[in-house]
Amino acid sequence: MEEQGPPPQQGPPQGGPPPGSFSIPIPLGPNGEKPTPEQIQQIKMQLEAEAAKHGITVQEYVGRLRQQAMAQQQAQMQAQQRAQQQQQQPIQPGPPKPEAIAVANWLKSQDLKPRTVVHDEKRKDMFKVKRAIRALQSPAYQKARAKNPLLPEVIDRASAENCFKLLPLSLLALRVTKVDDHAHDGHNHAKPKRVKGLWTVKIEQHQDANDDNYYIWLYEGSQWKQKLYAVGALLLVITIVLFPLWPLFLRQGVWYLSMGMLGLIGLFFAMAIVRLIIFIITVFTIPPGFWLYPNLFEDVGFFDSFRPVYAWQETPEDIKAKKAAKKERKAAKLAAKAAGGKPKKGAIDAAPAQAAPAPVAAPASEPVNSAPQPTGSEAAPEGAVTQRAPRATVEEVEEE
Repeated sequence: MEEQGPPPQQGPPQGGPPPGSFSIPIPLGPNGEKPTPEQIQQIKMQLEAEAAKHGITVQEYVGRLRQQAMAQQQAQMQAQQRAQQQQQQPIQPGPPKPEAIAVANWLKSQDLKPRTVVHDEKRKDMFKVKRAIRALQSPAYQKARAKNPLLPEVIDRASAENCFKLLPLSLLALRVTKVDDHAHDGHNHAKPKRVKGLWTVKIEQHQDANDDNYYIWLYEGSQWKQKLYAVGALLLVITIVLFPLWPLFLRQGVWYLSMGMLGLIGLFFAMAIVRLIIFIITVFTIPPGFWLYPNLFEDVGFFDSFRPVYAWQETPEDIKAKKAAKKERKAAKLAAKAAGGKPKKGAIDAAPAQAAPAPVAAPASEPVNSAPQPTGSEAAPEGAVTQRAPRATVEEVEEE
């Protein structure tokens, strides 16, 4: 048999250091260039000096440096993950603080000039931050705080803002912005529903307390009124269901009352038919037409529906004159605002009155006919130019 020699000695794996050796991390230059041999030798000497200072070998010292670098890198990664989680974590609704409820109750009792808006197809009251801050810095708040110790102390602007921020922190009021009907998020979904004259708002992610920011109330206050209304409605339903058990005089009273209501409804329909017949007759005989109770179907109060008693139908000329007067009032208002002062009511009303043409007197030989009067809230004297007062709309209300 042939003698077998010792097994061949296996060398170190390719691409790695030999057993028992270690690699020293060599830092690269700012532009990624490798250090020169002199720099490498200087780094080795520094590592040997540091290792000798700590009483350990160079290999142990390099391993300690690597462990420290890995620990720092892991700490940085964990800090970044925690920061991302905090940024992405939504606001979790919880029970509001008693101090926040006290502040909300007091602010809702103040005149913050709220405006009705639409949020999530529900109507909410919106107010401006500067009015809330102004109320918190007023003497009335100090008097209320003397009676209610739950109200936080307010001594300056910063403390007033901190007091106000209790509302969004407890989800009692949140900052909103107006939804643009033309530019909204996404491209393949329908536009949000818009109620005429009301803003459609959305809640913002960042709840700031700047003067020009708007907030809506999510806190509805005490619910005892709603509970009382619910109990009253339940009792009313039970009472109506038990109608056969009522005493005879109560049932007779309900019958007479129902007959009276039916009579009033019949009288209303008869009045509407009579006024329509009169208008149709006068359209052909005495144009432009005569209306009895012109505001009967207008959106006004009960007594204003019967004032004035009569009026003439508005002609296209009357409508044009009304639009021209409205434009002149608006122009006068803008001119006064540009001049730096608030427009006076008398000055604005005088502009359309001066622009209105004066009535031309008819010759003595011709019969004088009374000019048709436009529909208005009051009957004007004969021969005078009458104008209906413009109705206030939500769009005309201005913020401070």
